[in-house]
Amino acid sequence: MNYFLWILCILFIWAVFVEPNLLVIKKITVKNEQLDGLKMVFASDFHIKPYDSLRLRRIVNKINSQNPDIVLLGGDYVNGHDSGFTLSPVKIASCLAKLKSKYGTFAVMGNHDGWQGKYPIIKVFRQNGICVLENENRVFDKFTVAGLEDLQTANPDLKKALDGAQGEIILLTHTPDMFPDISKQVALTLAGHTHGGQVVLPKNKALIVPSKFGSRYAYGLINEDGKKMFVSKGLGSSILPLRFNCLPEIVVINFVK
Repeated sequence: MNYFLWILCILFIWAVFVEPNLLVIKKITVKNEQLDGLKMVFASDFHIKPYDSLRLRRIVNKINSQNPDIVLLGGDYVNGHDSGFTLSPVKIASCLAKLKSKYGTFAVMGNHDGWQGKYPIIKVFRQNGICVLENENRVFDKFTVAGLEDLQTANPDLKKALDGAQGEIILLTHTPDMFPDISKQVALTLAGHTHGGQVVLPKNKALIVPSKFGSRYAYGLINEDGKKMFVSKGLGSSILPLRFNCLPEIVVINFVK
């Protein structure tokens, strides 16, 4: 019995105090001749708590160390349902403003951002040089970055988000539940929200996946009906202040021929 309690104690310490503070780089390769050589970094679900300034700086430094061509952010920057549970959006934005890349930093809002009132968050993000995409896009030489409003707290409009898009389209959506409605003209969809399950049991069984599709879009590079989507495990935790067998990650996407 004592042996069993020791194991539980060790697992608790790991899940609450160790794993949530780790940070890994997940590298994936996507074949796309038009985007050959482009390097994107995708980060989502920050959930920055009041004492998380150091963790946020580590994330920014880690992203910059990848020398990305573009940085894409998938929402849920604040934590909880009100301002008492999060670092202020002003401080979060000022730290994220230090992200460096050739094309800049682009973001969508998540459900936690919506619950806390997304418009002040959007305002301080834009004041700090972060381009927030709300059913809109930005066109570059060979590609377009488009972003949707959050499905749970706002009104995502795919037609509006893709209006005027040119070249290969990269689409940001906080939740992967939008994927069945996304057209094949989108080269790659990037999503977060699920945290990869946050607590993953043996046989890759995610404890909770906040999706109407269950574990179908819980995590990873998904190929479905000729479309591609990558769902990140994210960086923070919500509801349960822990992670287990689901390391926080920054995603580096390298496009090749």
